[in-house]
Amino acid sequence: MVPFYAFPGEVRRILYTTNAIEALNATMRHAVRARGHFPTNEAALKLLYQVLNRSEKAWKMGPREWVMAKAQFAIIFGERFTRAMAA
Repeated sequence: MVPFYAFPGEVRRILYTTNAIEALNATMRHAVRARGHFPTNEAALKLLYQVLNRSEKAWKMGPREWVMAKAQFAIIFGERFTRAMAA
């Protein structure tokens, strides 16, 4: 196993998905705190459903670092990476 920190920073940003998960959690926490109190559990679930629907737009955008990461992958993995990208 190759240690995670052996990869360049651009590659680590692409591989490290916790940032995206934490950003979604922060968005959901912010919405719940702004609302404060919920009369029922169903009301809380509806709010979280709406937050997830709004957040979905951000998920469709590709990572900003992908272009730099692709160059690093090509250097590290060589022909193996270019064959995978062509398939």
